[in-house]
Amino acid sequence: MRLHVADHPLVAHKLTVLRNKDTASPTFRLLVDELVTLLAYEATRDVRVEPHEVQTPVTTTVGVRIAEPRPLVVPILRAGLGMLEGMTRLLPTAEVGFLGMQRDEETLEAVTYANRLPDDLTGRHVFLLDPMLATGGTLVAAIDYVFARGARDVTAVCLLAAPEGIEVLEKAIGDRVDVQLVVAAVDERLDEKAYIVPGLGDAGDRLYGVV
Repeated sequence: MRLHVADHPLVAHKLTVLRNKDTASPTFRLLVDELVTLLAYEATRDVRVEPHEVQTPVTTTVGVRIAEPRPLVVPILRAGLGMLEGMTRLLPTAEVGFLGMQRDEETLEAVTYANRLPDDLTGRHVFLLDPMLATGGTLVAAIDYVFARGARDVTAVCLLAAPEGIEVLEKAIGDRVDVQLVVAAVDERLDEKAYIVPGLGDAGDRLYGVV
């Protein structure tokens, strides 16, 4: 597994505002969208392209375009939905799937309750979106889910990660396939309730309110 921490002043600035408990939901949603677009620039560095000939106003030249099959962007519901527009802004030709997973607060295990994904992901570059990598259970389950459908090139994009979650992810993936993790920051630790410290609270609640 490859870990990339986006070390950039704008990333750090936006993340600081997100951490502030007084940042209201509308501002929080806007900043998540902007921050994910910055992370998407790093996450798509290895996206597959193919040669493409175009006619310029002066002559014919060969550039590149996103290769087929198109990448697949998969937000993990519900909090990952707040990251979707920021990701697809840089990958407008990508297809979008959905994966509904939630953490059982007693066992801390990830439970899948919905999916809208192609049955065959062979040859697809899959981008998984989940704001928080805490215990690692949800992201491991999501990666295993797309592995089972043939994906072998997976990039996970998270706002924050805890060291414990990264360790779980590394052990679960091993050297099976190429997985990249792109984050804005790696925080200190998990608390006794498995929340990231210092973190930014429950990303889903701060995006959409408590429902």
